[in-house]
Amino acid sequence: MKIAIAADHAGFVLKQELIPALRSLGHTVEDLGTHSTDPVDYPDTARDIARAVVSGTVERGVLICGSGVGASVAANKIRGIRAGLCHDSYSAHQGVEHDDMNVLVLGARVIGTALAQELARVFLEARFTHEQRHERRLGKIKALEDGGAPDAT
Repeated sequence: MKIAIAADHAGFVLKQELIPALRSLGHTVEDLGTHSTDPVDYPDTARDIARAVVSGTVERGVLICGSGVGASVAANKIRGIRAGLCHDSYSAHQGVEHDDMNVLVLGARVIGTALAQELARVFLEARFTHEQRHERRLGKIKALEDGGAPDAT
């Protein structure tokens, strides 16, 4: 799978540790930065990941900041992005299977390298189920993106 990875300065080291692990799993990894620990703003890295995913340049994204919260909030402002902050493997695969999550967000100051590698692996192995109830819920999310209230049904 072709994926993009990006981090702010707080996530730089974890990003550098994840890239070879992802490549060893057979993924093509596009590094969207940052390329040092010099301070950068996480909304910029979230924007870069989101653009790559929404444009179809990559299939999925991995986004890292200090806590993961700010990057997750920023990424989810982009139409078509379903970013999930995950600190456990269940959420990392269930977010794809049920919610069609396309960006995994990690908090570099919250989790270690081994857990980050496991979360990325299960995220990338998971597939959306296309079950009717999940499709219905995804439709409601898209309605929210379009500025409308989802139907109550």
